[in-house]
Amino acid sequence: MCLLIFSYGVDPHYPLVLAANRDEFHARPTEPAGFWPEHPDVLAGRDLEQGGTWMGLTRQGRFAAITNCRDPARTAPAPRSRGELPLGFLTGRDPPQTYLQSLQATAHEYAGFNLLVGTAEQLWYLSNRPSARQCEPTPLAPGLYGLSNAQLDTPWPKVVLGKQKMQALHGKQPLTHDELEAVVSDRELADPGALRQLGLTDDMAPVLSSQFITTNRYGTRSSSTLWQDRHGQIHWRESSFDAHGERVKQRAECFSIR
Repeated sequence: MCLLIFSYGVDPHYPLVLAANRDEFHARPTEPAGFWPEHPDVLAGRDLEQGGTWMGLTRQGRFAAITNCRDPARTAPAPRSRGELPLGFLTGRDPPQTYLQSLQATAHEYAGFNLLVGTAEQLWYLSNRPSARQCEPTPLAPGLYGLSNAQLDTPWPKVVLGKQKMQALHGKQPLTHDELEAVVSDRELADPGALRQLGLTDDMAPVLSSQFITTNRYGTRSSSTLWQDRHGQIHWRESSFDAHGERVKQRAECFSIR
């Protein structure tokens, strides 16, 4: 998962609203979002290479999502897969703070990550960058947030644009999945000067600067949209895309929290 734009505790009608893209190599085997047979309350996509997930939620209203921290200087494989982290929260019962505290001792065993866990009533954040020894669980205050492949609310152009588009939807009723998907669907590359100011100077930075990425080997594999309303009903949709950025599959779910 490489771009999340979310509103939390801002709109009384929609305590949690989120739009997200998962960017990945097209060759990496993936199962689209669905309820897992071995965990029937978990709605999530599945990474068939390592068995974890990048984002999901449960019928009890638990939510988790992860992005990687991009660092071209650190390319060695890590001992453990980051996809374990959101899945562990979704299949467990620990409160968000307790769960994140339990990860601190092993955070160094994963490549760089940003992890969100919680519910529409409380969201928590944990990152093991810049130093796994310094990572501390952080409760999020109500607000509008953006997360890509740097720490929370780092003002990358795709994050700034997404927050602007999400802000424009505040107060709008009813929400639609198409409107939310548009929050993360822009395919225009960022201005090179803006990237340089952020220290993004490697060769791949311009290619990866758009919200929606299309290249032959790597790109946006899926877009997910989610909101929970004040009555405890969750609305979810995932759109899957091919290497050309064409929509190939779509699934929607709507259910009340148990």
